[in-house]
Amino acid sequence: MRMMTVVGVRVELPTNQPVVLLKESDGNRYLPIWIGTVEAAAIAYQQQEVQLSRPLTHDLMRDVLEALDVTLTSVEITELRDTIYYAELLLDGETRVSSRSSDAIALALRTETPIWCAEEVLDEAGVVLPDSQEDEVEKFREFLEEVSPEDFDEES
Repeated sequence: MRMMTVVGVRVELPTNQPVVLLKESDGNRYLPIWIGTVEAAAIAYQQQEVQLSRPLTHDLMRDVLEALDVTLTSVEITELRDTIYYAELLLDGETRVSSRSSDAIALALRTETPIWCAEEVLDEAGVVLPDSQEDEVEKFREFLEEVSPEDFDEES
C-alpha cells in the first residue's frame, strides 16, 4: 500500500465529468478517479473549508463515528475492476467496510485520516507526469484555488 494525498477535484472536459486527483505521498505517480458530482462537491467543500448550515452525508458519517467512539483508522483503495475503483474503510484498526472510493476520500478528508492505495491499482491506473507536464499540475492547483463547490452543481 502507498500513502496518497488529495491534490483536488476538477471537471474533465468535454464530458463535464468530475475527477479527483490523488498523488503518492513519497512518489511521483498520480491517480485520477472519475467520480459523481455530489461527491466532487463534498470533496471540494471540505478542501475549501466551506461551512454549510446542515451536514452533508459525509459530515453525518463522521459525526456518527465520533458519537459511537469509533475511529476511522485508514481509507484504502484496494482494487480496480472494470474501470471501477473499490475502497475499504478500516474502523478501529480491525473492522473493514466496503465503500465507493469517492465516499471514502470525502470521509477521510473530514476525519484527517490517511488514504492508502494498493500498489497493483497504482501500477494499473497511476500516471507519471513528465517534467514538461509539471506546469499542467501547477495549473491544476491554480484551478483548484479558483473553483467553487457550486461549479459542480448538476444544474449548471
